[in-house]
Amino acid sequence: MEESIAGFKQRGSWGDIVEHGERISRALRDAGVEGEAFEAWDEWRPKAHETLGEDVEEKTAEQASISEGPGEREGKDPEEDIKSAGEKLTESYEKVEEGDNDGALQRWQDSIDYATRAADSAGRKAIRTVEDTVYRKVMTQLAPYYFDNELISANIQRSSRGGETEFVFEVNVNDDELKEEVSDRLAAYDDEVDRWHVDTEKQVETAEAVEGAEFSSPDNEGSSKSTRN
Repeated sequence: MEESIAGFKQRGSWGDIVEHGERISRALRDAGVEGEAFEAWDEWRPKAHETLGEDVEEKTAEQASISEGPGEREGKDPEEDIKSAGEKLTESYEKVEEGDNDGALQRWQDSIDYATRAADSAGRKAIRTVEDTVYRKVMTQLAPYYFDNELISANIQRSSRGGETEFVFEVNVNDDELKEEVSDRLAAYDDEVDRWHVDTEKQVETAEAVEGAEFSSPDNEGSSKSTRN
């Protein structure tokens, strides 16, 4: 592993970069990191049973998409919120006729809130449509395998050298103090563990049957060798 101001970089086989991601997740857990940002990273990082050109690319497209708005998180379509806005506006008129100005004002504000939420949901859906088209037709040709949130920034590159496929997996912890702690823990793992074992069990026979991957036997030292295209 190479360490620099840009993060922690690992070169090698698919097994090597899978182990690199697992080490970083373990270091973050041991440092007490949890929550949505960590779960998003832990879901995106490459797994032994996955492929780069399908699984990781698909997860990249999903995480790169604009997040859900308040209405979407509640499972409301824009049309539902527009209907609710109209109902609240009608109630506001009724309250005015009843002389209940406070009630009318509240219903009017509720109507505005529903209309705003509907516009937000519709706008986000439109943006996602554009994002998906741009990502799949453009970004997959430029930088298809990346991850970015407040906790982690990461990218995977694939190259061929001498007829063999090599992967480069670079991961940066965005908080400097946390990155220093992760660095210390990664160094400790190297000192304390002769060979890192990835938590996710490798489905060796399945991978060989489906993709023609070749894995080193458990008696051999070093990481499992495979090509994930």
